[in-house]
Amino acid sequence: MNIQEFFELSAGKWFSHRTSHHLAFKQAEDGKSDIVIETLALDCPEVMKLCEQYGIEPGLATCGARVSWNGTMEWDEEKHTGSTVLVSVPDADNPNQGKLLREMGYAEKAPVAGRYMMGGDKALTLITEYETMFSEERLWFASPNLRMRVSVLKRFGGFSMASFTSEIRMGGVQPSAQAVEAFNAS
Repeated sequence: MNIQEFFELSAGKWFSHRTSHHLAFKQAEDGKSDIVIETLALDCPEVMKLCEQYGIEPGLATCGARVSWNGTMEWDEEKHTGSTVLVSVPDADNPNQGKLLREMGYAEKAPVAGRYMMGGDKALTLITEYETMFSEERLWFASPNLRMRVSVLKRFGGFSMASFTSEIRMGGVQPSAQAVEAFNAS
């Protein structure tokens, strides 16, 4: 499976359940979200704008997506909503890894470019270094309609958090036959 097939398989509406472990506080927290993932054409203005923002030639991008979320976390009861655009730009010598451009970061609400690696096990690993923290996330499909994520977030200065998330497809866009075939290939 390559990054484009992973994005295509991710397209749709998902129900997400996350358990986060705040290691410094020795506490766990549950969260629930509705997530919508849309693939974007490479000539989409949002994709082109993001590439230009990072000084990347838009023709080097291989896929784009818009991710929107609406959820709550157990501790604060406030709504967590937002969206971001993602664009993958593979390394010239290895298309299974490269830069992942983000309109807005996951851990800090600012634009950020991280690294991605597609493993031979069909798992996507994302590594992002922010000014004050480091994030590593691994995503994989247990089936075309069940996606898993684990992540570790480390703040410089010692604070860290680990999360496990399961995501169930609730509808919307169904994955392409090519993406499902890539998932099923051994």
